[in-house]
Amino acid sequence: MRKSIRELGAENFVNAGLTVEEANEFHGVLNNILSISSSPTDTWHHLVTNKLLKPFYPHSFHQLVYYTIYQYSQSHAAAAADNDFHDPPLYWFPSLNSSYMVRYTGFGVRYLVLYGSSFLYGTREQAKCTNLGRLMETNGPKLLGDSYKDPITMQVYWSLILKELSVSFVEPPKCILDTSDPSKHGGTWLPGSVLNVADCCLQPSAHPNKQDDSIAIIWRDEGFDDAEVNRISLKQLRQQVMFVASAIDATFSRGDAIAIDMQMTANAVIIYLAIVLAGCVVVSIADSFAPKEIEARLRISKAKGIFTQDFISRGGRKFPLYSRVIEAASCKVIVLPVIGDDLGVQIREQDLSWKNFLSSVRSDNFSPIYQSVDSVTNILFSSGTTGDPKAIPWTQLAPIRSAADGWALIDIQPGDVYCWPTNLGWVMGPTLIYHCLLTGATLALYHGSPQGHGFGKFVQDAGVTILGTVPSLVKTWKSTQCMEGLDWTKIKLFCSTGETSSIDDDLWLSSKAYYKPIIELCGGTELASSYIAGSPLQPQAFGAFSTASMTTGIVILDENGVPYPEDVSCVGEVGLFPLFLGASDRLLNADHEKVYFKGMPIFEGKVLRRHGDIIKRTVGGYIIVQGRADDTMNLGGIKTSSIEIERVCDRADECILETAAVSVAPENGGPEQLVIFVVLKKGYNSNAETLKKIFSKAIQTNLNPLFKVSFVKIVPEFPRTASNKILRRVLRDQMKHGVSAQSRL
Repeated sequence: MRKSIRELGAENFVNAGLTVEEANEFHGVLNNILSISSSPTDTWHHLVTNKLLKPFYPHSFHQLVYYTIYQYSQSHAAAAADNDFHDPPLYWFPSLNSSYMVRYTGFGVRYLVLYGSSFLYGTREQAKCTNLGRLMETNGPKLLGDSYKDPITMQVYWSLILKELSVSFVEPPKCILDTSDPSKHGGTWLPGSVLNVADCCLQPSAHPNKQDDSIAIIWRDEGFDDAEVNRISLKQLRQQVMFVASAIDATFSRGDAIAIDMQMTANAVIIYLAIVLAGCVVVSIADSFAPKEIEARLRISKAKGIFTQDFISRGGRKFPLYSRVIEAASCKVIVLPVIGDDLGVQIREQDLSWKNFLSSVRSDNFSPIYQSVDSVTNILFSSGTTGDPKAIPWTQLAPIRSAADGWALIDIQPGDVYCWPTNLGWVMGPTLIYHCLLTGATLALYHGSPQGHGFGKFVQDAGVTILGTVPSLVKTWKSTQCMEGLDWTKIKLFCSTGETSSIDDDLWLSSKAYYKPIIELCGGTELASSYIAGSPLQPQAFGAFSTASMTTGIVILDENGVPYPEDVSCVGEVGLFPLFLGASDRLLNADHEKVYFKGMPIFEGKVLRRHGDIIKRTVGGYIIVQGRADDTMNLGGIKTSSIEIERVCDRADECILETAAVSVAPENGGPEQLVIFVVLKKGYNSNAETLKKIFSKAIQTNLNPLFKVSFVKIVPEFPRTASNKILRRVLRDQMKHGVSAQSRL
């Protein structure tokens, strides 16, 4: 559409899907707004503030209004700057009547200032309704000094946050941070403290909405979409966790690694908390993994047992799970039925049914095992550039960091109902548990596929106020139109992580709740959190990040590893300040120092921590992730490496000499797409479409059934370095234009 918003008439809105009556009404109101608006941002803000863009209006109408309002402002800004660093269009604002704003730089929130700028929105009263705003209003002099201009210290911030969360110590820390040991880049956090973080999740707190009778978990089974949702109180959850912890204590030894390979059900959450409560270590395994991937994780973690299900129930179908697990596991397997009380499979002699596992327990009175704050509670995995995935231990610091950033950045409050379709095999599974149970929110779980109407109806019926997503899931919802007719207006904000967001998909999602904000989060398993994010105290732009997370220091490095000045728009690899509460300080099967610190520059006297993202900072300070600095790729929210995929593809057919795997982000945004380059053996022939099917089957069988090959290209040879290494960067650049063009078809 090449018209400006002022040139649109009611007939354009009818063509976009409105009725004649709706179109005439909207056109009249729009003209009134245009008569008082001073900018495209102002026009859009008036429309969303007054809820004139209805969730039930067709997406084509929302597209017409958004893109028409902003198309000229984008081109003018780009021409004026003569580069690509102009700020993205804003779609959400804390409020009108700007006077009060939290300013973010470097370490996240650093000081409060009184702003007169019409560009920044947010009233003081509204800011006080958020967790972070309330903290600053109440503790401003402690945090910032009486002038509201002094930089905050991490010590004071974290001492206040520990009081806000449901974190209680059996032995309190000697201090917040000890930096006396030069060998520890990240310092020693909360030294001397002793606790059990699962016990913290289960106990009532000073929060009015976190008492024994408050709802801890709400859930529904797929296929029962018209039934009442199930609820479990905090007291009931505590009793069930203690009961399972007693059975774990009777079956395993303290400190044992015990895996979970299940759908994220209420039982899975109970088992997770029970393992930690009993002083054991959770080994996180995704229920989508092939036996080879399960075996690797059990082997690396030295797991003594594993909890699983007989089947996975998803999309109205049952898929075998126990059979996959026993193909990989020699240790004891405890099997839960996916439906009813009886198992649907015959189990091995050394394994136990869930019913028999619990049968010896006579009491739900279990005393938590309290341990040092740096004791390991969870082993998670992140693919590196080797054959095995990196095994990342989470200490008890990780849940604290995770919950603290959820409290500050997502504004999770007691009484919120928080849903994020995920799995305990990925970092978001444990994160979701701690986000909810350490803040007093209710954890909402759908036992089934999140891709259909049933999940959306659960979101509606459960009264979800915070909905987490990954971009590929949103794309499915939008393309299938499966969420039409549902009421999601109780949602106060969305979250998104795992892959690059598409602006148009986010436009669709936000419109379903009268343009509530989508808080973008970008971090990693090894950080237990995000290093950049959105914030409910700042205006938001689709697919962009507005701040570093709290107490996080970031710099952007040029090609020579030199940090750009903080206020300069630029593109480069991100470096993290090493003092990061909750970040990993060890790996089970790799050299932590080599992976995260070797070769990184020194900044302000400290070696920066490697993360690997290439990010762009705009003129106004918004951040857009550009991809990975290495050959790690992100497929469907799951990080993997080129080498892992190439190993599978090289063996997929006898005609293949070698392969090179790269991921390419479409020009108009959206999830990365997997491209396989192929060199054929001399004398062999094949075509790209045939190889695409062969590679897809091989990858889904041997690596992950969720991975999809988007393109295959046969080439005579690969570009290489002088030392014969494949230049995947060159291959990626060759494909960018082709993938972008294809994605528009």
